[in-house]
Amino acid sequence: MARISPAAPEQFAQVADHMERWKKTKGYPPNSWLTMVRKPAVFRAYRDLHTAVMMENGEVPKALKFMVACVVSTAAGDPYCAAHNAENAAHIGGVAVEKVEALWQFQTSVLFTPGERAALALAEAAGSCPPRVTDEHFAQIRKYYSEDAAAEIVAVISLLGWLNRWNITLATRLESEATAFAQKHLATHGWTPGVHADTMPVSGGSRG
Repeated sequence: MARISPAAPEQFAQVADHMERWKKTKGYPPNSWLTMVRKPAVFRAYRDLHTAVMMENGEVPKALKFMVACVVSTAAGDPYCAAHNAENAAHIGGVAVEKVEALWQFQTSVLFTPGERAALALAEAAGSCPPRVTDEHFAQIRKYYSEDAAAEIVAVISLLGWLNRWNITLATRLESEATAFAQKHLATHGWTPGVHADTMPVSGGSRG
C-alpha cells in the first residue's frame, strides 16, 4: 500500500511540461513524482535543481554524475535511486553496461580511471550513515578536479541525499522498467528492491 497516494489530476496539470520533457528523455516519469507533485512548487524546485545538477553541462560529465548518484544511493541504502541512476548512467550518460555492473568494484576494476575512483569513493563515504568523509577524500579529489568540479560532485551527492530520504521514507514502488534493468545488471552484486519491489509484471519497455 502506498504511504501517500498520488497527486490529483489538477496538480499534475500544473507540471505537464516537466512530465512530457522527461518522457522524451527517459521514456517514463519516475513513481517518486506521483507523490511529489502533491506540492507542485516543491516538485518544480526539485526539477530545476535536478536539471542544474545532473543535466546541464559542466566540468564533470553526465556519465560520472549518474555513477556518483548510484554509488551514494547504494551507500545510503536506497535501492530505488540506485536502480534509477544505474539505468540513467547507461541510457543517458552513455556508460557501458559492463562498467555499470562493475560499480560495486570501482576501487579495483580496470574500467575506472583514478579520477572516477576518487569521485566514487567520496560518494560512497558521503552516503554512509554516519558519513565517513575525511580530508583525505578531498586530497584525492584535488588531484583530478578543479574546485568548481568538486562542487559539482558534491552537488550530486547532496541532491541524492534529498531524493534518498524521499523514496526510502515513502517506500516508492520501483517501476517495471527500472526493476528490469536492475535485476539484469545489479542483482548479481547484491542489489534487491527491498520495500520498493514492483508488484506489477515487468514490461521491459517504456510506458506511454
